[in-house]
Amino acid sequence: MSISIDWGRILPVLVSIGIIIAVAVLRNVNKQFAAIVATMPINIPLGLWIIYAGEGGNNPRVIEFTESVAVNLIPTILFTVACTFALKAGWTLIPTILFGYAVWGVSLGLIYLMRGALS
Repeated sequence: MSISIDWGRILPVLVSIGIIIAVAVLRNVNKQFAAIVATMPINIPLGLWIIYAGEGGNNPRVIEFTESVAVNLIPTILFTVACTFALKAGWTLIPTILFGYAVWGVSLGLIYLMRGALS
């Protein structure tokens, strides 16, 4: 009996676990390096791989994907900024994360409303 491993599904999980462990270990050694590891573009290359393979190497579709990723990073940056302000204001972790996601969701919605209005 042959067992087939779907690395396309397993690899992202293994990479995610590795990153969580790396951040947990590095936070005690160097917080800046832990932050770099936490923000590494892991899902973007996986997404590129999926889009590239699914589109048969159709470069214009892959370019469209990467442009969309670049625009969608803006709400993620705003999430981080919102969390920073909330933590500086003395908020605890759960309200901080919820506030960050609220800012992320609103900014994502605004971006898509503006994109729709411009097209």
